Amino acid sequence: MDALAAERFEASRDRLASLAYRLLGSAADAEDAVQDAFLRWQAADHDRIRVPEAWLTKIVTNVCLDRLRSAQMRHERAAGAWLPEPLLAGDPMLGPADTAEQRESVSLAVLTLMERLSPVERAVYVLREAFSYNHAEIADILGITESASQQHLHRARRRVATGRPRDAVDDAGARRIAEAFLDAAASGRTERLIALLTEDATAISDAAGLAKRPMFFPSPQRVAAAVRAVLKPTESKRRIVGGSPALYVGVVNNSPALLGVIGDQVVGVLVLETHQGKIAFAYGLASPGRLERLTAMWPKHEHDAPVIESW
Repeated sequence: MDALAAERFEASRDRLASLAYRLLGSAADAEDAVQDAFLRWQAADHDRIRVPEAWLTKIVTNVCLDRLRSAQMRHERAAGAWLPEPLLAGDPMLGPADTAEQRESVSLAVLTLMERLSPVERAVYVLREAFSYNHAEIADILGITESASQQHLHRARRRVATGRPRDAVDDAGARRIAEAFLDAAASGRTERLIALLTEDATAISDAAGLAKRPMFFPSPQRVAAAVRAVLKPTESKRRIVGGSPALYVGVVNNSPALLGVIGDQVVGVLVLETHQGKIAFAYGLASPGRLERLTAMWPKHEHDAPVIESW
């Protein structure tokens, strides 16, 4: 492969990775899919590829569909053990965030809800909502008709709809939300925490990888009780994470988040998605395998002083 062909691929790498991440919900799987596309690009006859970006998009999309259809991945996701992997603000894998649809497509709530979709529905939804491909282009990428693409999108939107668009937040807004949440959780007064939640607030936790399946909390009262329990420091929790982490406020998947960090290692994250100023969805992770990308990006990210020096 000549230098120009390699340069063309590298110019598309971040966009391809963000497409693969939305389709697979995993940074590691997305990187593997992009590497697979690179190997195919190396072996391709570049003189016969008229539009490299379109060709690469088609390859990555179909590589991801093959992965979603694989027996191993179907088994893992059907078993209920799968959760999307969180990404820190500024990570190029998050991709475009210019429109509400693009930001929504990478929210942890929507990535979780996309598990309801078939692989093709998921691909149509991502290509249309996050990357603004028209139905003719999507039909060509997926080998389906335009009418089928429209039908898949209609079903996908219906199944993924949360009924409550998330608030857009900047760094300052994220800090206000996360600090208020932490203060309420530490107050010992459950009613203060519930007051920050929507009436239908829910939460998901991976139980630090200690349980076979994620733990779901389907009501504000259950969310408040779980958060208070999680954020209460104990020696057993410190043993699990390997010490006393500092707690930082950040933005993860375009939402406010609290991050527990020891040295440069992220040992836990709590992501808070808000609607009309209240928290509608909380997503807690402490399983090391799901925090590898966050840990890799953390030293490259500028952040304020921790809100708690030692938890």
